[in-house]
Amino acid sequence: MDAFTSGLLQRIRATESDLSRARDEGDDFLVEVEQAELDDLRRLAAEHGVEVGASRV
Repeated sequence: MDAFTSGLLQRIRATESDLSRARDEGDDFLVEVEQAELDDLRRLAAEHGVEVGASRV
């Protein structure tokens, strides 16, 4: 796995974790921010042929 793929997958995992935490805390604004970030990261992954796998959130 190259550095780009590894870094992208790491960012996706971190953002999924942050999104889950925001949901647990009931922080609606942060949920929106993290969801937008996750959507962007998944779009970037798809554009570069990186398989993300099943979502955890």
